[in-house]
Amino acid sequence: MIKTNRLIYLGIFIIIAISLIAIKLTYRPSAQIMQEISPVTGDIKTSITSTATVQPQNRLEVKPPINGRIEKILVHEGETVKTGQILAWMSSTERAALLDAARANGPEVVKYWEDVYKPAPLISPIDGEAIVSKDEPGQTITSNDVVIVLSDHLIVQAQVDETDIGKIKLGQEASITLDAYPEIKITGKVVHIYYEALIVNNVTIYQVDILPDSVPDVFRSGMSATVTIVVEAKESVLVLPLAAVKRDKVGPYVLLSMGKGRKPAERKVKLGISDDKNVEIVSGLTTDDKILTVTQKYKANTAKAATNPLSPFGRRRQ
Repeated sequence: MIKTNRLIYLGIFIIIAISLIAIKLTYRPSAQIMQEISPVTGDIKTSITSTATVQPQNRLEVKPPINGRIEKILVHEGETVKTGQILAWMSSTERAALLDAARANGPEVVKYWEDVYKPAPLISPIDGEAIVSKDEPGQTITSNDVVIVLSDHLIVQAQVDETDIGKIKLGQEASITLDAYPEIKITGKVVHIYYEALIVNNVTIYQVDILPDSVPDVFRSGMSATVTIVVEAKESVLVLPLAAVKRDKVGPYVLLSMGKGRKPAERKVKLGISDDKNVEIVSGLTTDDKILTVTQKYKANTAKAATNPLSPFGRRRQ
């Protein structure tokens, strides 16, 4: 079995290598495109994106104090409850047996024993929302059975890689996007960073709780989401595309245009924060400077492609 797997991996590697060779033979660089750009004043922020799940921050299971039977459920899933509110009524095992026997003697006897032997209430210990309520009146339960599950409020729990957890701080702003409702954008803040690590798919992660500023009606416990946590943000700073910045042993620099027909000069720059596209220029440039960026242009190598058997445009295609 192990030998078979190695042969499969070897075959995949050979196919990828042949494809890369074919692409290299088919396309060749034709020219370098030089463009002049200038730093601009704008906003920039660096962030961390991770997967997340909607969960109750505090999940409380309400269990009956006695064994018996549920007589009436007063709340349903999605309803808001208050501390001390009666969630359900239930009869003890003795009361349920007594009422069942009394029904054989008519409704007056049943009413007498209902007044004499009162049912036991299930009381809400917190302010929150009922997120699970599956039992029905008449169902027999024990003191270990969960009748109703309450949640004080829903949060979003993100999974952050250990290489990024050092950048996460309490109070940082975050944006939340639900996989089921991508058009809805929700803002929130980091309220808790867990101390214990978890291993998920052989990767060490830390859980981070995000408290939404407002919880939309579509929020449901267990929903998948994507969270973007803003690590650092700056406004009205000098920014430049990342592609325009080069590096050597001394540090980052840019190619400064010296005018038409003149060789560009290297200008050392000090960088700040960056995102996926731009980087902050702390010092070394102004908005009046002209920076050269080099883009490599490629075109199909038709001469080699026609005779190259590895190319998708080789002899067979011809």
